Amino acid sequence: MSALIAGAIVGGATIVSSVINAYSANQAAETQANAAQAGIEATTSQFDAMQALLNPYVQAGNQSLTAQQDLAGLNGAEAQQAAIAGISSSPEMLAMTQQGENAILQQGSATGGLRGGNTQSALAQFRPQVLSNLINQQYGRLGGITQMGQASAAGVGAAGMQTGAQVADLLGQQGAAVAGGQLALGQAAAAPFNTAAQYAGLYGLNQLGVF
Repeated sequence: MSALIAGAIVGGATIVSSVINAYSANQAAETQANAAQAGIEATTSQFDAMQALLNPYVQAGNQSLTAQQDLAGLNGAEAQQAAIAGISSSPEMLAMTQQGENAILQQGSATGGLRGGNTQSALAQFRPQVLSNLINQQYGRLGGITQMGQASAAGVGAAGMQTGAQVADLLGQQGAAVAGGQLALGQAAAAPFNTAAQYAGLYGLNQLGVF
């Protein structure tokens, strides 16, 4: 067997081997890319589930913050007046003032000073004091809800940043896998031309009588 024939056989085998290796590499790259895509979908799905779980707390915190701002007058005098009026007409306010005023009247009746100045003064001061206390209590209650909402929003933000980092890493893996598969296919496509060039060189040497 001449070196020319041997070279042709080796070249053909090289082409076949290159194609097989390229196909295997492309399949492996596709598998890796699909795995990365599955990881992206799972990661984003977990974030969506967490966001949906915490969303009611975030919304409650937003509403509570707005109510605090109303009571503090940060949203204007009308909003503050409406917030205070809401507390003033609340069932809690009505129940507390009714019980307290009845107690004052009973005390005044028992001491014979029902129409006295002390009883009337106590009645005049009682309702504003109750309203002031309830405003402070309501502001404090709202503060707890606002803090809960803030913590939930921070949790969503942290989860979002973590999800973004994980997705970015998986996208990088996916890109590298796709690029590797394309590179393998490119090398396989170039193999026949390289082999043909080698065979041409052997043929030229053979014509020159080198072998």
